[in-house]
Amino acid sequence: MTITTQRTPAVTATAPAPARRPWRLGGRTRKAVLVTHILSAGAWFGMDVVMAVLVFTAAGGDDETRALSYRALELFAGWPLAIASLLCLASGVLLGLGGKYGLVRYWWVAVKLVLNVLLSTLVLVLLRPGVQEAAEQGRLLGTGTQVQLQPGDLLYPPIVSTTLLLVAFVLSVYKPWGRLTRGRTGRTRA
Repeated sequence: MTITTQRTPAVTATAPAPARRPWRLGGRTRKAVLVTHILSAGAWFGMDVVMAVLVFTAAGGDDETRALSYRALELFAGWPLAIASLLCLASGVLLGLGGKYGLVRYWWVAVKLVLNVLLSTLVLVLLRPGVQEAAEQGRLLGTGTQVQLQPGDLLYPPIVSTTLLLVAFVLSVYKPWGRLTRGRTGRTRA
């Protein structure tokens, strides 16, 4: 006697495709980028404080002090400040894209991004030319040429920049306001 077995087609269940996990920075890389971000922001803040000291010293000093203060501004308030601000921006964007907070997922990160872009643009577009002009006037003043310096134009940048950088630092520590975008369940987190 012959026994025949019938083959039944195998039923395969298709599992749902796993959710694609966004790209993340590895542990060591994330720490290196975070250190870069913190150091560049600290250098930027420090340069703003020194700039404020020099500008306020020039505003109330004699001609020799004013000349020296304005010439000293050129050493760090030009390209070094621009490089620190751009490095802070680049490392912040990298942390946002490769970290758990995202680039514009949380309000506090989005506000920090806007502040960084705004301040970096102001450094490149307005501050650098103003500092170069003040340094040239400081050189002329140092040679004994009478120059009408306008310290008021340089009083605002260190005040505004230092204040907004302090706001960014506080946002980084306290992380207020919650999510900007909706979560997967459609609810927003507080």
